[in-house]
Amino acid sequence: MKISDVLKEKEITVSAEIFPPKLGSELEQSRKIVTEMAALKPDFISVTYGAAGSTAGFTAELAEAVESCGVASLAHVTCVSSDEESLNSYLSSLKANGIENILALRGDMPQGREPKRVYAHASDLAVAIKQKGDFCIGGACYPEGHPEAASVSADIDALKIKAESGCEFFTTQMFFDNDIMYSFMTKFQRKGINIPVIAGIMPITNARQLSRSASLSGTTVPRRLREIVERFGGHPQAMRQAGIAFATEQIIDLIANGVNNIHIYAMNKPDVLAEILGNISYIRNI
Repeated sequence: MKISDVLKEKEITVSAEIFPPKLGSELEQSRKIVTEMAALKPDFISVTYGAAGSTAGFTAELAEAVESCGVASLAHVTCVSSDEESLNSYLSSLKANGIENILALRGDMPQGREPKRVYAHASDLAVAIKQKGDFCIGGACYPEGHPEAASVSADIDALKIKAESGCEFFTTQMFFDNDIMYSFMTKFQRKGINIPVIAGIMPITNARQLSRSASLSGTTVPRRLREIVERFGGHPQAMRQAGIAFATEQIIDLIANGVNNIHIYAMNKPDVLAEILGNISYIRNI
């Protein structure tokens, strides 16, 4: 099923993300994670794409595994890993496995080697994908502005180009301060962009995860979350419980304020996803 249709048909959606293994020997464990996550009935599961396409084959395989569990899959693809030949091959593999949804990303620059840059921007990649098949295409957005953008306003201008290039929804980078998301949505809507935005939530279940996530994404860490990590970071079970509670409260506040599409960066942890979904079971179904 196309994610654009899911977003139209359901008032509240909750999706999740998994990342493929780096080694084929670990693929069976990843399939087990897919099965466990799919059993929780998220509205879709996205499957990431390693730096420079290093897990491209596994992305397609796991996306197919998601579909076989009766859940819509969203397969990632990046500009930095794609030329016309490799993109055609990848799209053919997705089509053959009944995968209808693609998240088109610029991607992180690989270390130590020159990336392919046939497609300079995610909007270019979206155009190419649209020309090659009837896929539902999503894109990424940054509530605090892309780190390389001149301003949030300039970044939203780029999002408008993505929407005009074929993107039918956006998923945000993680954020920990909902007020930032609300400010972004106001600016987004004022630009006249009329496609759904899915809010990306990262449950912080250990102290190292927060520092790494914040450094990679550049997102603001509010005082309340910093204090949670300082108080509970040395106690793994307490930190896990507090992190899940913080993420749950974020989600409840977002839905209460009309941000009804939620994407959980579950870090391949079905148990974390299960607890959050349990915490919002009635809210999700109103």
